[in-house]
Amino acid sequence: MVGHRAAYRLTLDKVRENSDIARAEGVMLYEVVDSCDGWATRQRFTLRVTDRDGQDVETASDYSTFETKDGKRIRYSLTQTSQGAVSQRIAGEAEVTPEGGTARYTAPEAKEEDLPKGTLLPMLHTIRSLAAARAGTRMLVVPLFDGTSADGAQDTTTVISAWTPPQPNARFPDLAKLGSARMRVAFFDRDAGGAGGGASAPDYEVGLRYFENGVADDLKMDFGEFSVDGKLQELALLPNPC
Repeated sequence: MVGHRAAYRLTLDKVRENSDIARAEGVMLYEVVDSCDGWATRQRFTLRVTDRDGQDVETASDYSTFETKDGKRIRYSLTQTSQGAVSQRIAGEAEVTPEGGTARYTAPEAKEEDLPKGTLLPMLHTIRSLAAARAGTRMLVVPLFDGTSADGAQDTTTVISAWTPPQPNARFPDLAKLGSARMRVAFFDRDAGGAGGGASAPDYEVGLRYFENGVADDLKMDFGEFSVDGKLQELALLPNPC
């Protein structure tokens, strides 16, 4: 895993039948910094959606985490806005244990949520997904806690393509020396009894190509009513300070 800054351009991919959405465009900026004992990440996302009457709605999110490299602890903060007004704020910290662990929220309210056994944090989930791809595993099904839900962990199903050897990459030569795999991650809310939601339709899906150093391109984010493509526009690899 390498520290890096990446900028993506977001454009409308497709809309569901009977959807009122005519256009969607935006940007996403992602940064991960290796702080030796952990990974500090920040993701800023802005999307403007236009309906068939020409009305625009702009949403934005600012999401940051610090995850220890042993995959046992995370601090998280998410602020979402719609038309410039804050629509959601989530913050807190969590600890993963062999029995599951606990998420302790400070926003939107002070509370604790138990985490199910086998929960992975986001950076460790990426690492495990890449390891699975290189080993020829085609699916990874685990609870994931990333601090973007106020209700604790979500179930995830990651479908993984075959490992691809290094390919020419004129725009981003740093990636030309690296193997990669395409993945699609589906997120499901867990029900009140703690059971997984994998039998139902996912709440959100993201497809992407991960290179072996953790850089992603060819994003496709499916929000249900519509999906958007995310194309990598700029990439800067950060020096390892450790």
